[in-house]
Amino acid sequence: MKDIKKDPFGEYIRNLPPTRKELGQAWSTAIGLQDVDGLKPSEYLYETARKSIEGEISVDEAGNLINSYYESKDGRLAAETRTEEADKVSARIAKLLSEKAFIFSPTQYISIHRELFNGIYSHAGKIRDYNITKKEWVLDGDTVSYGGAIDLRETLDYDFSQERDFKFNGLTMDETIHHLAVFISRLWQIHAFGEGNTRTTAVFFIKYLRMLGFDAENDMFAENSWYFRNALVRANYTNIKEGIYETTEFLEKFLRNLLLGEKHELHNREMHIRGEFLLGHADPINDPINDPIKLDERESRIIELLREDPSLTRAGMAEQLGCSDSTVKRILQNLVDKGAIKRIGSNKKGEWIIL
Repeated sequence: MKDIKKDPFGEYIRNLPPTRKELGQAWSTAIGLQDVDGLKPSEYLYETARKSIEGEISVDEAGNLINSYYESKDGRLAAETRTEEADKVSARIAKLLSEKAFIFSPTQYISIHRELFNGIYSHAGKIRDYNITKKEWVLDGDTVSYGGAIDLRETLDYDFSQERDFKFNGLTMDETIHHLAVFISRLWQIHAFGEGNTRTTAVFFIKYLRMLGFDAENDMFAENSWYFRNALVRANYTNIKEGIYETTEFLEKFLRNLLLGEKHELHNREMHIRGEFLLGHADPINDPINDPIKLDERESRIIELLREDPSLTRAGMAEQLGCSDSTVKRILQNLVDKGAIKRIGSNKKGEWIIL
C-alpha cells in the first residue's frame, strides 16, 4: 500500500470502494488545506487517517484519538502547537466533509469556524471585532483591503442574501464558473474571522458546491490549497498606480479544474504581481541593514535551477548538478532552514517558492 502522505491521490484512494473513497478524499482535502497557513500534520495524524479510511475506526473516533494524543503531551513547543492545530483541524474538516448536512446561511458559515477551531482559538465561531491587514507573498508584501470590523455581520448577511436570491437558470458553464468565483472571493475578502478564514471558507464552499450538484471530490483542494488562497488574494487586489487590477482569472482556472475536470496548469509564480522571484527583498549594497542570506556554490546553483523551474524534481536537480539525490535533499533542507525557499503543495505535484 502506498503512503497516503506521499501519494494521497494515488492508486490507494482511487481503488477504494465508493464510500471509503469519499472518506479518503475528505481526509486528503482536510490535510491539504492546512497548507494555506503553512501547517504540516504529524505522522500520527496520517496513521490515524489511514485507519479511518480503512474502516478500522470512525471519523469521530479518529478525532477523539487525536484529542487524546495531545492531552497526554504537556509543555509543547510553539512548533508542536502548530502541528497540534494542523492535526485537530484536519480531523474536524474530514468529519465535516464526510457529512451531508448543510444549510446555506451565515449561521452555518460561522458554525463551521466554531467546529473547526473550538479549543484552538479563543475566538472560534466569533466574528472579529478588530481590523486586520496581512502581508501577502503574492502581492510582494502588500495587503488586501478586508472588511471593516464595524459592519462585518451586515456585510456577511448582505452577501448571503444576494447569493441566495441569485438564479443560475440559463447561464452557460463559463458564466456559472465566473459567478461562483466572484461570490467566493467576496465572501473570503469579508474575512469574518481573525484566523482560520481561508480554511473555513474552503470547507463552506465545498459543501455549497455539492448543494448545487457539483462533484467537488478530487485532489484540487488537497494539492493546490495555497494556489486557491493566492487566487482569492488576486481576485481582491487593485493597485491602479502599478497597473494591477483585481481578477478572477486564476480562481476560475482552479474552479474549471475542480468542477469540470479541465487540466489548466496552476503555478503560484504566475500570480505574483512582480512576475519574478528574488532571493529576499533586500539590496545588500544599498540596504546594508539587511543581512543577505549566504549561499555556497551548490545552494546558489539550486536557486538558479528553481528560478527556471519551481516544479523541478530532486532527481532533475541531481542530474544537472552531477550529484546524488540524497545530496540534493540535504541542500534543499539547508535552504529551507536558511529561509531561502519554501515548499508548497504535495511532494508529488507541489513546487518550490524562492523567498
